[in-house]
Formats: sequence, C-alpha cells, structure tokens
Amino acid sequence: MDKKILIDIAKKAIAEELTGKKLIDRDELVKKYPDLLQNGAVFVTLNENHSLRGCIGSIIAHQPLIDDLIHNAKAAAFSDPRFSPLRADEFDKLDIEISILTPPQRVEYNSIDELKSIIRPGVDGVIIRKGNYQATYLPSVWEQIPDFDLFFYNLCMKAGLPADCLKMHPEVYRYQAEKITE
Repeated sequence: MDKKILIDIAKKAIAEELTGKKLIDRDELVKKYPDLLQNGAVFVTLNENHSLRGCIGSIIAHQPLIDDLIHNAKAAAFSDPRFSPLRADEFDKLDIEISILTPPQRVEYNSIDELKSIIRPGVDGVIIRKGNYQATYLPSVWEQIPDFDLFFYNLCMKAGLPADCLKMHPEVYRYQAEKITE
C-alpha cells in the first residue's frame, strides 16, 4: 500500500467536517487497501507555516488503522485543546504529517545516566507515566528538542509533573514511528 493514501484520507476527513459532505468511501478504501483494517495507532500532526496547528493521536492500537486515522485527523483539526477549531480558510495552508506507532515497550532503568544510554534521540518516541500523570513526545520532537535533558524537562512539564521528574523514577516507555508527509 502506498502510504500517501493515508495523507489523502486525513485530508478528506478534515474536509468532510468543514464542508459537511461525505468524501470518504470507507468500504471502497478497505477493499482496495485491506491493510487499513489492521489495528493501528496513529498520530496526526497539522502544521501551518511550519508551526504546530494541532496534534492528536493514539498510543495503543485499539481500532482499525482507517478509523484511528479518520478520528485523529478530525480531532487534530477541531478538538486539540491548545488551538481553536480549524477554519475553512486555513485548510489549504495545512501540512499534514502522519506517524504510525509501534507498540510501546517499557524501559527498565536504574538511573538517569542508564536511561540516557537506552533512549535513542531522533529514533524513539517516549511516554512517561507517574501516578495519574502521563505524556508522550513523538520521535519527531527530537528535531525541535535534540538535547536529552531539555527533551525530558519539557516532557515532564507536559505531563504536569515537576521538570526534574526523572529523579522520581517515572515509568518510561519507548516506541518508534513511521512518519508520512505530503
């Protein structure tokens, strides 16, 4: 399957919400691309003029890839709490990026130095969890924050934890993502 079809599906999902017209023929797509019925975890990232405009996704595969993609494309455009819902005049300015995630694997570590030797900047996405607090950064976030300490400082803050939360030894999971862009 040509992965560019995923970009097309995401665009059509957003356009459906903006226009109120049915643009996605799910049955035809899964007939042509049966892999879309495999469970998949997808993040959809929307950028406008190289700035984040929305990003929503699933960490764990829990539904068919096509359904996860459609849901998260619409959520990134209209339900990301950091942004107002997408307006029709913004649609043509969007760059869409899709990340298909591998299942997260728990990282066993005894120290921050050991964690530094395990996590691969630019390759691994990271989930941290402590109690009811959790956050993730996709592997592509390393492009903006290539420094390990700064990466985790920001990830801890995103989770609502103290910036030095690694001293609290949170659960850490890593995963990889296949990135698809227009």
